[in-house]
Amino acid sequence: MWFGVTWFTRREGAKVTLRVGVNGLEWRHRMAKRSKSSSRWLQEHERDPYVLKARKEGWRSRAVYKLEELDKRNSLFRKGMTVIDLGAAPGGWSQFAAYRLDGTGKIIALDILPMDALADVVVLQADFREPEGLASLEEALAGKKADLVMSDMAPNITGIAGVDQPRGMYLAELALDLCTEALAAGGSFVTKLFQGEGFDDFVKLARDRFGKVSVKKPAASRPRSREVYLVARNYQV
Repeated sequence: MWFGVTWFTRREGAKVTLRVGVNGLEWRHRMAKRSKSSSRWLQEHERDPYVLKARKEGWRSRAVYKLEELDKRNSLFRKGMTVIDLGAAPGGWSQFAAYRLDGTGKIIALDILPMDALADVVVLQADFREPEGLASLEEALAGKKADLVMSDMAPNITGIAGVDQPRGMYLAELALDLCTEALAAGGSFVTKLFQGEGFDDFVKLARDRFGKVSVKKPAASRPRSREVYLVARNYQV
């Protein structure tokens, strides 16, 4: 006799079935049929001009152009600074930071997902919410504070606003909370936000902690997305 549990893996889109019986376990693995919406998204992604440009120029993701625009407007980077990149995989933002720092300073990239190595970047596969992950970050900082904390973290989108919005705000709050531990006085903070419930309160909280706060929607953000970026300068310890 068997009974089973079926779920879908997040990254591969594969269906996995675990059946448990008197003789042990049996795993079955097969590719799930793509939904019409996911197939449409994939087609749009492959035609996206920023995707094509990133591939041509050797960047790891299209998100690099969002950070590039924010940097042009706010002069986020300077030689010799220390940068923390949260939710860094696949590494586009860290790659751009390394380009801007040009071999100086330190860049620490954290993600719970694996990420390929990058020149001049310390890559940590760690969860900074856990004591072990925070300890790894502190070790990499070697007693210093960061000059810039940046986060492009986003939840797995379900399409249900009542689920996605709180998850997105929670990630932004985690990034802001990390600033109390790791950001130097006068430092900067950049994070992805989604407009909706909790957005105004978060911006107000950031303004209580930083001397200057602005919210921008880079050209590389998809028009239909509620995604924007908060840029906060001059951290008040």
